[in-house]
Parts: sequence; C-alpha cells; structure tokens
Amino acid sequence: MKTLFTEHPNSVNETYGQHMVMSASFGVAMLCGAFAAMVHAVFPFLFEKTGSAIITRLHDRMVTNRVRLSGDARQPAKQASIQPVAAE
Repeated sequence: MKTLFTEHPNSVNETYGQHMVMSASFGVAMLCGAFAAMVHAVFPFLFEKTGSAIITRLHDRMVTNRVRLSGDARQPAKQASIQPVAAE
C-alpha cells in the first residue's frame, strides 16, 4: 500500500511530502492562470501575457529543470524537442 504513495514521487527524486508541496504549487499556479485567462476572455486588455507566462514557467519547472533518477546517478530529464511547422 505504501508504494501507491511513494512510487511516483521516488521516480522524480522526491519524497511524498516534497511531491505533495510541488504538486500543490503547480495546482495553485494553474488556478491563477485559469483565472487570468477567464478575465482576459472578457477583458482582452487585461492579463495579456499572464496565462502564457505561467505555462512557460510551469514547463520550465516540470520538464526542463526536473532531475530524475537514472540507475544510481542523478540525470537531468530529457527534454522533448519541439520544432515549428513550416507553413505551406
């Protein structure tokens, strides 16, 4: 039963408590981004870049800067390469 709560946090080199705090901070940031996006939908002159800035910051925290365990050595997470699509 304990592994249900620790397997994933361990896979990202965090304790259960660290993972809970990190996940909660992501949730709060997403709620703030959702609020900004909803306000921006009605008042397009407000929060013009807030949602995208939050997404970029979360991506950097979650993907670019995350350290994962690879065997016994700590290795940076591999970042997916996103290539722009040329217009035809």
